[in-house]
Amino acid sequence: MSIVIISVISVTVMGVICAIVLSVASKLMFVKVDERVALLQEIMPGVNCGVCGYPGCAGYAKALLTDSRVKPNLCTPGGSSVLAKISDILGIEAGYIDKKSAIVHCMGDNVVQHKKMEYKGIQSCEAANQLYGGDTACAFGCLGYGDCKKVCPTNAICMEHSLARINANLCTGCALCLKVCPNNLISIESFSKPVFILCMNTEKGAATRKKCTHGCIACTKCVKECPKNAMSIVDNLARIDYEKCDGCERCVEVCVTKCIHAEHIPNA
Repeated sequence: MSIVIISVISVTVMGVICAIVLSVASKLMFVKVDERVALLQEIMPGVNCGVCGYPGCAGYAKALLTDSRVKPNLCTPGGSSVLAKISDILGIEAGYIDKKSAIVHCMGDNVVQHKKMEYKGIQSCEAANQLYGGDTACAFGCLGYGDCKKVCPTNAICMEHSLARINANLCTGCALCLKVCPNNLISIESFSKPVFILCMNTEKGAATRKKCTHGCIACTKCVKECPKNAMSIVDNLARIDYEKCDGCERCVEVCVTKCIHAEHIPNA
């Protein structure tokens, strides 16, 4: 018998043996997958933003089926329509989804904030930030080159006088803008929160005032006027204790620099 024939027979026999082994292994090691995982993934928005607290839509879908403690209303970008579909697939009561949107904690547009230099580099917040922290005098403020606008899937962000503005009516709270802001100025907030501090500058008041007329100067007026003791000054910046705040908006009225605003402002 020639070497060629022997080789062919040997390879064929090994192939048959491997096929049998793989077939048996697939049956012995088979892990049943809940078909609802695919259904859940299909109805989710697919932005994989992580707002729900899980690694993407697939992670949230699996968590919903493996842990009864996981709430079905964590998909903010999907909104009430996705919540209804999740509840239908799982056979549970739909409940309520808390409306959220992104908030830019800065009021320093190019009208009220000074520039420390003329920047002619790549028109990107990330690029500008790597050159001495950007061209704005305030190192804590919006750099104004629209990295957040570029990644927004719903066109909820626009640039107004070199300041990012978010239309709360269009924002789904996907949090993609948070990931690209080099100064971490954006947060996802619930509509149930009545007031917000739109400044992140922790410098002393005098230094802040020289750079931006709308920055918090830690004057403590909001602290003194708050009837619920919900306001405080931490690191030269006003803070709100939302567990105490009842939304009276007294802090908004007395804020000297107008950096405290009421509600989500659809100002894009």
